[in-house]
Amino acid sequence: MSTNWRDDYGKKLVDYESLGIAEYWIVDYLGLGGRRYIGNPKRPTLSIYRLVEDEYQVSQFRGNEPIRSELFPDLSLTAQAIFGAGQ
Repeated sequence: MSTNWRDDYGKKLVDYESLGIAEYWIVDYLGLGGRRYIGNPKRPTLSIYRLVEDEYQVSQFRGNEPIRSELFPDLSLTAQAIFGAGQ
């Protein structure tokens, strides 16, 4: 859990990629990330960075879109279900 989106989208992303971490998830439930990372208008976004040939490729999920993960193919969740957890 991080409270600094710059670390999550910048430093950690590069570090995890170089370490060969297969998937890196960023759950930006408040839509605080930079527009270059989550788009414009800014809104809650779940980003899954998947390692492909030593470089991350990103898939993003919002609202009631079902989440797709190669590491968890049987996962049955939507982005909204994660954003609303604990409310």
